[in-house]
Amino acid sequence: MQETTTRQRLAGFLILLGLVAQIIGFIGVVPTAQAVSYLLWAAVALLWRDIPRRSRIQAGVLIALGVLMLVVAQVAYSADINWPAMLQGNVFVATMLVGVSFISLIGTQGNKRPPGKRVTGADGVLRTWLGVHFLGTILNLSTVFMVGDRLARRSPLTTPQLLALNRGLSSAALWSPFFASMGVVIALVPEVQYGQIALIGFPLAMLSGLLTTLELRRRFDLAEVDGFSLSPRSLLMPAGMAALVMLFHFWLTPSLTIVSIITFLLPSVALLSNLREGAHYTLRRVRQHTATRLPAMRGEISLFLAAGLLTLGLSTLVTSAAGEDWTLFATFGMWQAMVSFAGITLSALVGLHPIIGVSVLASILNLTSGEQTLFAFVALSAWAVGTSVGPLSGINLSLQGRYGVSGYRMMKNNLLYAAIMSLLSLGAIAGLSIWVS
Repeated sequence: MQETTTRQRLAGFLILLGLVAQIIGFIGVVPTAQAVSYLLWAAVALLWRDIPRRSRIQAGVLIALGVLMLVVAQVAYSADINWPAMLQGNVFVATMLVGVSFISLIGTQGNKRPPGKRVTGADGVLRTWLGVHFLGTILNLSTVFMVGDRLARRSPLTTPQLLALNRGLSSAALWSPFFASMGVVIALVPEVQYGQIALIGFPLAMLSGLLTTLELRRRFDLAEVDGFSLSPRSLLMPAGMAALVMLFHFWLTPSLTIVSIITFLLPSVALLSNLREGAHYTLRRVRQHTATRLPAMRGEISLFLAAGLLTLGLSTLVTSAAGEDWTLFATFGMWQAMVSFAGITLSALVGLHPIIGVSVLASILNLTSGEQTLFAFVALSAWAVGTSVGPLSGINLSLQGRYGVSGYRMMKNNLLYAAIMSLLSLGAIAGLSIWVS
């Protein structure tokens, strides 16, 4: 493991403080949003040189555009800008990601288990997809490494294995309440009805698994392609965490959003599970996590914070220039939703993370309660398709860094998949638009 520097450890400590401050803010006694934003942005500044060049350029452009639009709004249109609070955009999502990262402190996540019984062929591909998908609903990107490293013990990963990893995780964005995509959506449209999203998103995700299996079986010889052997025991932790979140959401803390509940619940469960080994052991693991894992999240945190600043700048400029009543669409129905889905997904092909398209679109729409749910599904489905095919998405950049596969090669291999999933998503959008209207 690469040794961390003092600068990186300090940044990790600031990120941890930001998470703690955010959780304190949930109590409602002291407002902490501004302090949290300063802590996270300070950490990003410390880690700036460590961010991969492409991601650094993208985040830098978003930051510059956001600040420029705020300046133009104030100078040209006399907008009243709350400059001390300008850094608060997407802080909720960033701290949720930090909270979710602590789930890696629960047990060994299966990394030290022996490979077990070998499964190959289309069945192996499907099992890999299922394993990454369901474990990934809670563990997010870390699941790809957990499953990928286990498969790589026998031989270097093949294209079918890489595609199963990619699609298994990206499709979880369609319904998982623990994904960053859901956090962004709930922060942008807080009146979204999650139940309606899940009832449509989950079956669509299952179609992704079926499509992946059938397509890869047609395109590749899978006879010697190893799959991930998923046991029912592997699903106990994700299912338990999901049940806990629902318990808090509907009964114990109904005033808090799902994003807020995840932010404090997952770190709490992780700490409690380690306390069985003693306080010293728990403190050591938290210190190690803070020094290594949290600084490694620099790319994700910087992108979400930068996109939040861009959203604030764009929405402020549009409002000040066109007035409070201006909106991109007078109503947000089926056709508007389909055009929005296409725009966000196509932007991912040229290297823009879906959060940019989602955030920009939300800033120039005035959505009613029912329209918020439709917009949420547009955002989630575009995120699921866009991250699978986008060469600069987090999942493809991670596969490139870990296993040496080109992001553009992944894009090429996912074009047919993305086209079919786009058609299925458009059909689901049409159905949901009728449901919520």
